[in-house]
Order: sequence, then structure tokens, then C-alpha cells
Amino acid sequence: MNDMYPKALDIIRAKNAFIIDMDGVIYHGNRLLQGAAEFVAWLKANNKRFLFLTNSSERSPAELSQKLGRLGIAVEADHFYTSALATASFLSSQRPGGSAYVIGEPGLTNALYQAGYTMNNVNPDYVVVGEARSYNFDTIEKAIGLVLSGARLIGTNPDLTGPGEKGLVPGCGSLLAPIELATGRKAYFVGKPNPLMMRHAIRKLGVTREETAIVGDRMDTDIIAGIESDMETVLVLSGVTALADLPRFPYAPRHVLEGVFEIPN
Repeated sequence: MNDMYPKALDIIRAKNAFIIDMDGVIYHGNRLLQGAAEFVAWLKANNKRFLFLTNSSERSPAELSQKLGRLGIAVEADHFYTSALATASFLSSQRPGGSAYVIGEPGLTNALYQAGYTMNNVNPDYVVVGEARSYNFDTIEKAIGLVLSGARLIGTNPDLTGPGEKGLVPGCGSLLAPIELATGRKAYFVGKPNPLMMRHAIRKLGVTREETAIVGDRMDTDIIAGIESDMETVLVLSGVTALADLPRFPYAPRHVLEGVFEIPN
């Protein structure tokens, strides 16, 4: 790195609060990434406020806490906020007590239940799509019919891909594409980089944007979300973005690191 590199790390370390992506930053699938445990230990030892903010809608905060625990990192559930929770909050504010047809995992359906929503595959207010192992032709066909009948189309996040243990896996944006194309309707995405989700994160942390750094591996969600929210942006190259990808984007992160292992050192 250049001569400015130590100064950049000092700027990052001086922040009082951190919003941290998970996939590609802390782990790939069930494999912990280099220095993740040491990074979390540093956050705790220095009394930093931190929130794991993930576009994944598959798991609840309790499940994410348990997953990190299995990987050797103890973090309470209140340090997690997901696109499923943000989606449930958004729908509840738009149409309290509404109903939805959901293509997604338990983390999404449970968040909607907790927000007062019911599941409805006949005449729902919304079709909501998140990451889903149950995704198939029948669910796509059902979703298309419901949207054409008047249901509004919602995506938990716009990610086209995500990092897995064996490489890239399709993300919510990819799963939604056939429904958008067949219906001619564009989905509204609640997750990063939507400012709604960033405001939820800042409010949950109880800090200002000036005090906060966002650490992520995606230029099109994490970094642009930080830029648009006027936060310190830290791109790590341990996920889906490589250094050679940066010239493709019309914006740049403030800092680029190999991984979170560099922050505590």
C-alpha cells in the first residue's frame, strides 16, 4: 500500500460505530474469514457500537447469532439487522395488518408474522421475494399470476449474486428477474442500498452518520449505501469485489482493505 495507508487505518479505527456486512466480510457460507474473530474482539475491547447489517433475509437475528457462535464468535442477537426485518417494517408502515405471498426462508416469513402480516396465496397485498431454496417454476408462476392480479412486488434486496463456500450463488435480484420480466412490473427493493435500511441501522445504533463507518464487500450495495448516507466507506476484497473491478464503477470507496483482519492490527 502507499504512504497514506497507515493514516487510512487510523481514520477507520477512530470511528465510534461500525455497520458491517456479513457474507464476504465475516464468513463465506460456513467458513469464517481471516481475522473476523479478532475484528469482533477489537470492536468489543474498544467499546465500539456495531451492527451486522445483512441483505440476506434467510435467517433471523437469533439464528445469525447462533451461526456466529458455532463459528467461534459470541455476539448477541441485538447486534444483527436483516433485510427481512427492514422489509417487514416497511410493509407494516405502508399497509398495517396486510397480507403477502412469500417466496423466501423462515427468517423472512417470521419477520412478517411479527409485524402483523398474514400469509396469503389467493389475493395478497404484496408478493415478497427473498433468497429461497424452495424457488421453482411453480412459485414463479404463482407469483406472476398474483402480481398481474394486482399484488405489489417487493424484493428484500437487489443483490444479483452472493458469495458461497463454492463460489457465487444467485441472489434475490436474480430470483426476481423472471417475475419482473413476465409481468412488466419493477420490484421495490428494501435492503441496501435503500436509505430506509441505513436509517434503521443508524437509529438502532443510536449514533450519527459522521461517527459511523460501513464495512462491506459489495460496491453496488454496501459502498453506494455508505456514500449516499455520507458515511466512511470501507471496501474489503474478501467477498465478491476484486481490485480490478473498481474502475467499472462511477464512485469509489474511501478505503480499500484486503479484509477485516487489517483493522485491529
